[in-house]
Amino acid sequence: MSNTINEAVGIVWQYLDKNGPSSVNKVTTESGLSRNDVQRAIGWLSKEDKLSIEMIGRAETLSLK
Repeated sequence: MSNTINEAVGIVWQYLDKNGPSSVNKVTTESGLSRNDVQRAIGWLSKEDKLSIEMIGRAETLSLK
């Protein structure tokens, strides 16, 4: 399971680095990861203080710090 999470963290990081701030739904749809894996990656990156989460309208928007 930890390998899956590590891979998801890398995919989410690379996606945000390339595409900039994006909604959780967009990251999930375009990354090819499951919603659960994206949520786990968000948790990991947040814990490491590498991620900003902002509500824009009704969407959570993710961006790298």
